[in-house]
Amino acid sequence: MGFGKNRASSSSHVLRIPREDTPLLANTQHLSSSSKTFANVFIAVVGAGVLGLPYSFKKTGWIMGSLMLLSVSSLTYYCMMLLIYSRRKLESHYKVIKISSFGDLGYAVCGSIGRCTVDAMIVLSQAGFCISYLIFIANTLAHLFNYSNPKILGLSPKKVYIWSCFPFQLGLNSIPTLTHLAPLSIFADVVDLGAMGVIMVEDVLIFLKNRPVLEAFGGFSVFFYGLGVSIYAFEGVGMVLPLEAEMKDKDKFGKILGLSMVFISLMYGSFGVLGYFAFGEETKDIITTNLGRGLLSTLVQIGLCINLFLSFPLMMNPVYEVMERRFCEGRYSLWLRWIMVLAVTLVALKVPNFADFLSLVGSSVCIVLGIVLPAMFHLIVFNKELSWHGLAFDAALVLMGAVLAVYGTYSSMLEIFGVKA
Repeated sequence: MGFGKNRASSSSHVLRIPREDTPLLANTQHLSSSSKTFANVFIAVVGAGVLGLPYSFKKTGWIMGSLMLLSVSSLTYYCMMLLIYSRRKLESHYKVIKISSFGDLGYAVCGSIGRCTVDAMIVLSQAGFCISYLIFIANTLAHLFNYSNPKILGLSPKKVYIWSCFPFQLGLNSIPTLTHLAPLSIFADVVDLGAMGVIMVEDVLIFLKNRPVLEAFGGFSVFFYGLGVSIYAFEGVGMVLPLEAEMKDKDKFGKILGLSMVFISLMYGSFGVLGYFAFGEETKDIITTNLGRGLLSTLVQIGLCINLFLSFPLMMNPVYEVMERRFCEGRYSLWLRWIMVLAVTLVALKVPNFADFLSLVGSSVCIVLGIVLPAMFHLIVFNKELSWHGLAFDAALVLMGAVLAVYGTYSSMLEIFGVKA
């Protein structure tokens, strides 16, 4: 085990610096009630991945997509609880330690290698989320304002809009503390819920009018694609440990987490099914671009763009935490933040399709973070207490997750290069 008697990190061996669980608001004196924990889980899990679900359902079929989404939700919940059980076991065994984050748990179980692995996956996943944000913003604005004019000053609209975001993101990402960004998070969540409600109502009205031909089951070739998008949609595994630590009645956390995941799964399933039902084979990778350019749909799409634009620095903060801890001894570094924003921007310019990129991120780093590492940590922590079938199940999850990550990444890369071709 990486922990002895001191709280440790992979760099300083003392957990004194901000980590990926640093709260948005400075006041951490009051523990969360059950209702607030429910809301916090919702905020941590729900993200831009939901916007790619209708397109994923188009590829997989609506029944296959729904079953896959529910299966991923159940597996994600199970793996989140594995992290909770592992943390509780270690904290009860080493009375003086405090495991606050996924990275802390990685260090406690596997030492510096464990923390480095978690850090790498967090950097890749969070940067991947931000890349998808830029793709969504650029493609949506191009759909709204350049539908009949495919070029701006000889450049594609996507490139122009992504580069237009760049200087503003340099400014937003220069803000050193999340406390000043907290209002942006609240605004983003309100816009998310409002936009999803409007889109689902529009979907129902369009379905009742058009009744397109629908497919219930896709072939095996699209299984890994749909799996990647579904896993991406449940992106909050890295926040489960700090959320449980902040809850007043920790014995009820498993129940609250389960109720939250059921609610989110039903919402995701409804959003994906209604979007596919409304447009059938015409469903696009970003469902909002199917809504046309009427006043209401335009306001919804612009609102979502503003939401993701303002969410960008929030999602990049864990990346800065890891990079500044690794390379700057935990000190704020403006040049490092700007380099990371530039790197994310350059990658976004090269990816043609929003949903395909969701599948790639979900199939690679999100599977490792959400399935492989929780099962592996649990296997190591409880290896002397688990029955043979418990050991076999954890080992099977690790092996299955690794296979899914490798083949899913390969499948998603084929989709991306196929679009380019």
